[in-house]
Amino acid sequence: MMDWTDRHCRFLHRQLTRHALLYTEMVVADGIIHGDRERLLGYDEIEHPVALQLGGSEPDKLAEAMRIAADFGYDEINLNVGCPSDRVQSGAFGACLMREPDLVARCVAAMKAVSSVPVTVKCRIGVDEQDPEIALSELAAAVADAGVDALWVHARKAWLEGLSPKENRDIPPLDYDRVYRLKRDYPNLFIGINGGVADLNQAVEHLIHVDGVMLGRAAYHNASLLSGVDRQIYGMDVAEVDWAAVCAAMMDHAEAHLASGGRLIHVTRHMIGLFQGVRGARRFRQILSADAVRPGAGPEVIAAAFDAIDPTDLTVAA
Repeated sequence: MMDWTDRHCRFLHRQLTRHALLYTEMVVADGIIHGDRERLLGYDEIEHPVALQLGGSEPDKLAEAMRIAADFGYDEINLNVGCPSDRVQSGAFGACLMREPDLVARCVAAMKAVSSVPVTVKCRIGVDEQDPEIALSELAAAVADAGVDALWVHARKAWLEGLSPKENRDIPPLDYDRVYRLKRDYPNLFIGINGGVADLNQAVEHLIHVDGVMLGRAAYHNASLLSGVDRQIYGMDVAEVDWAAVCAAMMDHAEAHLASGGRLIHVTRHMIGLFQGVRGARRFRQILSADAVRPGAGPEVIAAAFDAIDPTDLTVAA
């Protein structure tokens, strides 16, 4: 979710669910060590529980990035061993690391040695010509021995040669059964599943077989589905989402961002996916897309967009 789940996206998502664990976009260890730490690691306290996702393949650098990130108070640190982007491949980490389970284990061990919060790994079932039965088992065994606290598995191969990052999200076939079998092999290790989960009903079905479900594109492109997470996934007796309060929170957030020198579009671009199937949603999207980029655009654009939604139809979103 690079360039997607930034702090503004996470702030929005936290308005819709109080209990789901939110993930940052992947941040490279070298960037944390040498770059603008507040820009890369800063977030709003309302985002908790929130996990930092790290990219890297050098145990010492990952440990140093962990030490720096500790001051920011993340609830979990996740090592990405699944991203197939060109940027990741050129840096020899992400999904490339599926070929090097021993190195991944050393990375996990180094991170665990300096961490006071859970250290987890997100991976694929394999890359390129690897046999998923062997590749996933080897990686799981290596990181389990290193003390990993959870393993999140995107139930697709990544084809590093021949497919673009976008194609890697859709073309390789899903193999949920492979992840279910991994859970049976590791009953005492938290195993989560990712990939192609379109709604909360599908998430509930997966939870029969594994310990957790990760939503990516579905939660981003149809963010209103998150409004059912606390009730349907966590079993909480919660009220329907107060959309007026969501609007007010996003306006306040946008105003603070503008005051710090940001632009309204940085916030509103993540809101486009709200209200799928609700009367007025098309006009909502038009207002956010067109008016938020105008010079001097302010939080009133968000209010105008929400005003376009038919309040009698909001139960569709909730």
